Amino acid sequence: MDDASQIHIPESFIRLHARPNQPRPAHLAAHIARRFEVCDDMATALVTRAQEVQFKLGITEADVIDKVLDGLLELAGEDADSVLSPPEARWVVCHMAEQLGWAEHLSPELRAMGGGLLQ
Repeated sequence: MDDASQIHIPESFIRLHARPNQPRPAHLAAHIARRFEVCDDMATALVTRAQEVQFKLGITEADVIDKVLDGLLELAGEDADSVLSPPEARWVVCHMAEQLGWAEHLSPELRAMGGGLLQ
């Protein structure tokens, strides 16, 4: 990423913007940084909501993760005006789970997708 940027963007997020079989991202660093800020902010905002849902519904961490993912995937799309892309929605859920200490409750698919984020 750009050396001038003060934001540390995890490799797991940068990989979302890489073309298949090419090491360099498909987008400019500034675009990736903007997308990361949106996704990071969303994950942080969802932490409290996830805790509330778990408490109110009395469900497991894994069930909360599934509900949040389902909700984000409903909002996600590949259009330029979409809030999130489907891969970004999955990354947001991984990041939220990491912040909550719930990473062990992620599905194997999400755990693999989280990559370096969950280490």
